[in-house]
Amino acid sequence: MRLDQGPTASFKDFAARMMSRLMQYYLSVNNQHLTILTATSGDTGSAVANAFYGLKNINAIILFPAGEVTLMQRKQMTTLQNNISVIAIDGKFDDCQRLVKTAFLDPALSDIPLTSANSINIGRLLPQSIYYFYAYSKLASNLEEAIFSVPSGNFGNLMGGLIAKKIGLPVQKFIISTNENNEVPEYLRTGNYEPVNPSKNSISSAMNVGHPSNLARIVALYKGTMDETGHISKIPDILKMREDLFAVSVTDEETKNTIENVYRKYGILLEPHGAVAWEGTKKYSGLDNNTKPGKPLCISLETAHPAKFPEEIRQILNFEPPLPISMDGLEEKPENYFSMDNNYKLLKDFILKNY
Repeated sequence: MRLDQGPTASFKDFAARMMSRLMQYYLSVNNQHLTILTATSGDTGSAVANAFYGLKNINAIILFPAGEVTLMQRKQMTTLQNNISVIAIDGKFDDCQRLVKTAFLDPALSDIPLTSANSINIGRLLPQSIYYFYAYSKLASNLEEAIFSVPSGNFGNLMGGLIAKKIGLPVQKFIISTNENNEVPEYLRTGNYEPVNPSKNSISSAMNVGHPSNLARIVALYKGTMDETGHISKIPDILKMREDLFAVSVTDEETKNTIENVYRKYGILLEPHGAVAWEGTKKYSGLDNNTKPGKPLCISLETAHPAKFPEEIRQILNFEPPLPISMDGLEEKPENYFSMDNNYKLLKDFILKNY
């Protein structure tokens, strides 16, 4: 399922565009103003920047980990300006996320109307549930229940799928396909949750998350309770979780091999995140996992366009990935962004001074 056809060539365009337009409409009706404060490990930032760009009642501040997004991902954020401010943080995505959450809880910022646009906002998750229904509708004549392989970092995409299942979509299994940040596969395997701190820097950069924000939602869905730090005070139904979810960690080497093998065999060009999902599908289907009778039909999610990762494609396949229209000429555009140490006081001062 290719979800990379939107204006920033990312699956996050679906929810960000819908969310931004709804917010702008109701803010304009009520003559109100909002400031979006969001963290990104890659594609969220570009989708949010594009979706909120030029909207009169909304400003956006986007934090990203310096050195851990690709040039194309960065330029999709930093070349817009206007009502969009982008800050490179000297740290990991989890640090960016922590700064955002701290700001939301800071009484000193209570006079500034702040909200988020990444997957900690339920407005991002609800629209994402729709494309699971769409994919199923296209294949319903060939299957009773679907198996989805979801490349997972902050687990918003998976949470959208779980919402779809809860609504009634016939899903046999979700394959949680992670990179080398394997905290969730290990949790499902052992029943003990330990965040990966610091997160590992894998080539599927948008999934370099050591403690996913949406894991608390998933735990709650299975009748457990997890706090912001990852401490579980009420144990969820882990057996039911294992029944619904199969979690697997994919190495960078496996990711690269998958990109090469899939292209050579099928002529399909994957990027690192979609390759992690494809490899997760292979690992699941290769197990004696007691699936229901008949050959299961697996839907593997491709979440970004390969042109966002030209260095990896060149290294693996020795050619330049074709650019979608939305990214044409992006490399030549001038950038404008701020750089900041991983220090909450600096972010707080920036918000107070500018907003």
